[in-house]
Amino acid sequence: MDPRSIEELIEVIKEFFPDNTSIVVSDTKEYLYYQPSKKIDLKIKPGDAIPEGSATHKALDYGQKINSFIEPDVFGVPYYGMSIPLMEEGEAKGAITAVFPQKPSPFLTNYITIKIDDCWYPVKHDEVIYLETQLRKTFVKTMSKEGYHRLNLSDLELFLSPDTFIRCHRSYIVNIDFIDEIQPDSHSTFLLIMKDGTRIPVSQRYASYFRRSLGF
Repeated sequence: MDPRSIEELIEVIKEFFPDNTSIVVSDTKEYLYYQPSKKIDLKIKPGDAIPEGSATHKALDYGQKINSFIEPDVFGVPYYGMSIPLMEEGEAKGAITAVFPQKPSPFLTNYITIKIDDCWYPVKHDEVIYLETQLRKTFVKTMSKEGYHRLNLSDLELFLSPDTFIRCHRSYIVNIDFIDEIQPDSHSTFLLIMKDGTRIPVSQRYASYFRRSLGF
C-alpha cells in the first residue's frame, strides 16, 4: 500500500470518527501508519510487528471485520478496537483499525444514505437486505428502495454492526435478519436465499467464518 493510498483512506475515515479515535493501518505483518489521539495512545511505530491478540491481528486472522475489547496485556493499556481487513482477490492484504478508549455508544448514525437517480434517501440500517460491490461503489438493496453509496464495500463495512451484518463474499455483505434459507453449494460453500428472493453466494474464503458466526 503506497503512502498516497494510506493518506486518502485516512482522510475518508476521519470524517466518520470522533476526535478521541486513534487510527492504525497495517499490511499482514507490520504496522504502516499510526495516528494516535489525545485520549488513547498505543505507542505504535511504523514497522512494529502486529502482536497476537490485537484487534488488527484478529481481523487479519479471521478475514472479517471485528469489534473487540482488547485486554491491557497486548499494548499495556486496554482499548476497544474496530478493525477490518483490506481484501484483494479474496485474501487479506492489510487492515485498518480504529482504536477507542472505550466502546463507542453509538458514534455513528443508524442510517445509510443512498443515491437514486439525482436524489438521496436515508434508510435505516435494519431495512438493508444486502450490499454489493458494483463499479467501485456499493449497491444497497432494501425491500422498498435500491441505490448506491459513494463508499466502497470495505470502507462502508466499518460502519455496519457486526451483530446484524456479515460479509459472505468479497462482493457481498448481508443482513442476517433477511436470510430466508441457507443452502449447501459445491466445494463446501453455501447459497443464501434472501427474503426478497435474491440468491447470494457464500465464497469459500468466508464459508468457515460464516458457519462459525451463525453456529451451524
